[in-house]
Amino acid sequence: MPPVPARLHHERIARSDHTPAQWLVMTHGIYGSGSNWRGIARKINERRPEWGIVLVDLRQHGRSEPGTPPHTVAACADDLAALVRELGDITALAGHSFGGKVVLATRALARVVQTWMLDASPSTRPAYMKDPDNSVIRVLELMEQLPRTWAKREDFVAAVVADGHAPGLAQWLAMNIVPDAAGEMTLRLDTAALREMITDYASIDLWPTLLDPAYGRVEIVVAQRASVFTPADREKLAHLPGHVHAHAIDAGHWLHIDAPGAVVDLIAAELP
Repeated sequence: MPPVPARLHHERIARSDHTPAQWLVMTHGIYGSGSNWRGIARKINERRPEWGIVLVDLRQHGRSEPGTPPHTVAACADDLAALVRELGDITALAGHSFGGKVVLATRALARVVQTWMLDASPSTRPAYMKDPDNSVIRVLELMEQLPRTWAKREDFVAAVVADGHAPGLAQWLAMNIVPDAAGEMTLRLDTAALREMITDYASIDLWPTLLDPAYGRVEIVVAQRASVFTPADREKLAHLPGHVHAHAIDAGHWLHIDAPGAVVDLIAAELP
């Protein structure tokens, strides 16, 4: 019997004076939550009021159920597809980083017209887990070493900055320091489950799914100052079929922190 999908926390963003005709599900990358994209979602909705945004927390993140193992991209896609079916009015999907691969996998399970991959490559990444320049892995290794409980969130921020990370990234990560049942400030992320998810993310090839035109348009957003897309990826992006479009944004991998305005401009312009 297949595992029951995790129930995913979600939040709808729409103007009070306008009922959206279409809805875009937007989800996050590793260590994030749907609320990370709330400011961007509101600005997209201001620009395109006929579109509402559903912000979704993936399993093991935010306020969603943790889900049962294995913790993989496919399991996350099953969770998200179950939510799309439950909501019943979803037209497009968007995901950042790990979430980009999740929405691409979900695209093959749910009928949508457009899928956004925000600085997420469909490729396998054999060296991903050992890349010294990979900020995702550096953050994971740091959180595996740091205490789980903190006197205050600012102490966690200081520890992340002391490890060489930008203050903006540290403050974003600190959103995962929350009061537990006993009132202690605790890291809510399960680093073992996250390592399993990231390892799977790096090992799967979703190019066949991407190149299948049966599941709607795909918009691939490349953060130009990040290293997610290899030279081989970029060569493939130069020769895409008609249903796939590549866009570049001058940002690092955490593009919602580096260049939120550019993200809003692009999505608002390219939504159907």
